[in-house]
Amino acid sequence: MNGPLPRLSDARLPLVHPVAARDEKERGTALHIPAERPLTVYLDGRELITLMTLGAAPEALVLGYLRNQRLLALGDIEAVQVTWDEAGASGTAAVTTRAGVADLEERTARRVVTTGCGQGSVFGTVMDEVDSIALPPGARLRQGVIYRIVETIRTQPSVYKQAGSVHGCGLFDNTGRLLHFVEDVGRHNAVDAIAGLMWLKGEAGGDKVFYTTGRLTSEMVIKGAQMGIPFLLSRSGTTEMGHAVAQRTGMTLLARCSGKHFMVLAAPQRIVFEPELLEP
Repeated sequence: MNGPLPRLSDARLPLVHPVAARDEKERGTALHIPAERPLTVYLDGRELITLMTLGAAPEALVLGYLRNQRLLALGDIEAVQVTWDEAGASGTAAVTTRAGVADLEERTARRVVTTGCGQGSVFGTVMDEVDSIALPPGARLRQGVIYRIVETIRTQPSVYKQAGSVHGCGLFDNTGRLLHFVEDVGRHNAVDAIAGLMWLKGEAGGDKVFYTTGRLTSEMVIKGAQMGIPFLLSRSGTTEMGHAVAQRTGMTLLARCSGKHFMVLAAPQRIVFEPELLEP
């Protein structure tokens, strides 16, 4: 990237909230539940969208959202400043650009609301660009690395283990080393935050693997493809449209990844199977 990086606030908030509860035997106990706050994004003063988020990485979330919606380049962004109200119950993200965004009204007019926890959205023009995405055909992923990724996620300290009710996404290199891990109330938020971190660090996606705890909808596949990542893994399943988009983009899609079990649903030629790793 040419030019300076955007100026970013650091407005992280606690990810869980303590509550009092009673069990089926009327015994009192203390629980932690995931925090959830609306974050309204303003682009040069124009209200763009409200995202429901934990508040773990709000600046990265906003950057990733803008990237995945193809609204502007990183060098066009002067600053992302997140401000929460006094109670931390809601917030605003003020995005300022260096020279404005041409045809913003037209480019955000057509939006497809997608399935998911919370409300995901993909602007219609992004859907139209699917066929122009080219993922690296020579990328390969070894079966043993798949197992390493699944085990890393299983043992990763997380809000989910403490409080439940959230989705997690992880970015790995092709040896199975964890690079980024983000949790949020919606999987689309978590993937956007990782996209923002990749953008800031100048990380390419061609040698990366993306893991999500959520199902593989069309939105998830499109965002992974936009990030240039050839492998998308999930412990859950996929939708028909998610599968169709994976086939159109040439993405290798792996679902139901748990223990030593997985299902390759698209582009299996990228997987290097190692049958010696399976128990007899």
